[in-house]
Amino acid sequence: MNTEEEVDIINILPDSVANQIAAGEVVDRPAGAVKELLENAMDAGATQIDLVLKDAGRTLIQVTDNGCGMSDSDARLCFERHATSKIHRADDLFAIHTMGFRGEALASIAAIAQVELRTRQTGADLGTQVLIEGAHIVSQQPAACPEGTTMTVKNLFFNVPARRNFLKKDTVELSHIEETFRRITLIHHDIGFSMSHNGKVLYELAAGSLLQRICGLFGQQYKERMYAVDEETDIVKIRGFASRPEFSRKTRGEQYLFVNGRFIKHPMLSAAVEKAYADLLPERSYPSYFIGLQVDPSRIDVNIHPTKTEVKFVDDHALFAILRAAVKRAIGQFSLATELSFDTPDEFNIAPAPAGYVPPEPKISYNADYNPFKATGSQTHLKMEMPAAPARHADVRQPMELPEPEAPVHPTGGTASCMQLQGRYIATPISSGLALIDQQRAHERILYDRLMGNRQATVSRQTLLFPVQCRFSAADAELFAELLPDLKDYGFEVDAMGGCTFVATATPAGVTENGMQELFDQLLADYKGASMQKHTSRSQSLCASLARQMAIKPGQQLTQEEMQQLVADLFACPMAELSPSGKRTITIVKPEELLH
Repeated sequence: MNTEEEVDIINILPDSVANQIAAGEVVDRPAGAVKELLENAMDAGATQIDLVLKDAGRTLIQVTDNGCGMSDSDARLCFERHATSKIHRADDLFAIHTMGFRGEALASIAAIAQVELRTRQTGADLGTQVLIEGAHIVSQQPAACPEGTTMTVKNLFFNVPARRNFLKKDTVELSHIEETFRRITLIHHDIGFSMSHNGKVLYELAAGSLLQRICGLFGQQYKERMYAVDEETDIVKIRGFASRPEFSRKTRGEQYLFVNGRFIKHPMLSAAVEKAYADLLPERSYPSYFIGLQVDPSRIDVNIHPTKTEVKFVDDHALFAILRAAVKRAIGQFSLATELSFDTPDEFNIAPAPAGYVPPEPKISYNADYNPFKATGSQTHLKMEMPAAPARHADVRQPMELPEPEAPVHPTGGTASCMQLQGRYIATPISSGLALIDQQRAHERILYDRLMGNRQATVSRQTLLFPVQCRFSAADAELFAELLPDLKDYGFEVDAMGGCTFVATATPAGVTENGMQELFDQLLADYKGASMQKHTSRSQSLCASLARQMAIKPGQQLTQEEMQQLVADLFACPMAELSPSGKRTITIVKPEELLH
């Protein structure tokens, strides 16, 4: 018989604690709360939704809609866990036509913030106000308010300091909110939206077509960059736009797939779109696309993750083939369409031949005394025009003294000749054999070291003949404004023109005005990616990105002098063996390997 007293160790968590745990999945940052509130507003049938933010959502998130509103009892009940009006039984999960259905969002938000709800049903004389703090209802009372609902979330994570400490700086959190805003507003273009941050209006989007919404979010230039994608089968209906191949980007940032009005991440469908661009895009270039799919809700499962961005399809392989064919057909249809022009060039205006004219018989003239094995004084020499040498700056560093004389980065004395292979590699003899140098990676290392070592006093800059205007999204504009002092140190002259527009008037030597927008877009993308790495400073990120974009590219032909100078500059770098991204720049082929 067991004489020891039994001790119960399993407890049922209080609802407030359970809601805080659930909030970690549903609301991991301010963007999560914005997503849930915007989706609730759309499910309420709103035609106009306004988002107001303060301090990137830390201090205030307010969503106002003109939807159906809620009754007094519903206004209180909606904050209970698993309280929802979207589904009533498990079978409803396979017939979902709303954005939300789990009934966890408002309970999770109320558990980690101070929430005020003001709502009035359509046709009601008076509304109601509910105040909640940390999942506890503080008060509920009648209130005068317009029809619809206003949800105000203050001091997010006020009672979870550990979670609040994990938040990034305001520019990063705002970029996440802006991305969430784009994902929702793109596919719901029949609803008007606005977004304000710290009293500044970032977006004012009127209801309209998908193309109008794309231009409202990303700029009017997208109107000329898009192909319409339109396909309808028994399995799926596809509507959207995909970019022309010449407007590809270096990142996958502008790739949006929607299913039944919901943004999703589906690697197979994304691959279907990219495969439609096979052999049309340069290496490491990606198309932009904004494509919505309509699928029978019974053939899709969205109840996989609380964020509802992961889905499963019954006919995923069929969807892959149909989507790829639809995008490919759009590219072929529009790219092969001819443009009619009524302005005929003068060189093609050939006068008709006079009556009775007989054209002369063509004759072939040749030199009967020509002997290809006999040298003559009239030999023709071909001369190829090579591009100018890359712009260089004075470099006072000396080659690093290595302890071993056969080290890979130790060149032989004198001016060894170089040979270019496949437009990408430079072959040059060294004391230990033959060095094969990747010209792009080598040039990246050289430029990176110079940018890290040189600042405003020594960087050579060139003034642009015509200033270049660049436009960014609201969040990227704030981030880009922070980088302006650093860009000036590296040779750029860029001024803010108000709103989200900047004008570049000077660049470092070697950078042209062509592709300036793409250069800055990639610079921001690289910087945002590097901000997630703790051991990468802002200067390292900027220098690495600039060096990668300014370096000579594969396929660029170099003269003998340019190759020799590149090799000499590379061997002068302390870390000549590796590019700034850590990839090898030099491969050594030893003499004994050449004999086999």
